[in-house]
Amino acid sequence: MGFCSDDEYEEFFRSVPEFEKMLVRSGIRLFKYWFSITDEEQNARFIARINDPLKQWKLSPMDLESRRRWEAYTRAKETMLERTHIPEAPWWVVQGVDKKRARLNLIHHLLSQVTYHEVEHTPVYLPPRERHEDYIRRPVPDTMFVPEVY
Repeated sequence: MGFCSDDEYEEFFRSVPEFEKMLVRSGIRLFKYWFSITDEEQNARFIARINDPLKQWKLSPMDLESRRRWEAYTRAKETMLERTHIPEAPWWVVQGVDKKRARLNLIHHLLSQVTYHEVEHTPVYLPPRERHEDYIRRPVPDTMFVPEVY
């Protein structure tokens, strides 16, 4: 799409793995997920957005152009995955045709990557509310309320 020069493109691929390694050395756990959908599914989603006035806002001119360049975008994604998939911060590809299952699979996978244990909690008790005989709650003017449409 011409957003960067060839030199900037190469600098990105030199810098990203080093930056991610620095983050991991600093104690940050870095998880990278790519939701993958088929060409057919992307086409169906775009058509649904075009035909549904409530979803049209999701479709930008950039989306339309990216649809035209699907193969170039896919090639760029493949390069990005190849050049930034490092042991310290690997990529994980999520089959994303079924959105609900994709999200559940990602959550399951992410939780399996993190060791955790039960944390003891101090019980929380709601204290009794203080009441003062001289307090009178002031009414809120009707003009300040949001109209109750629903």
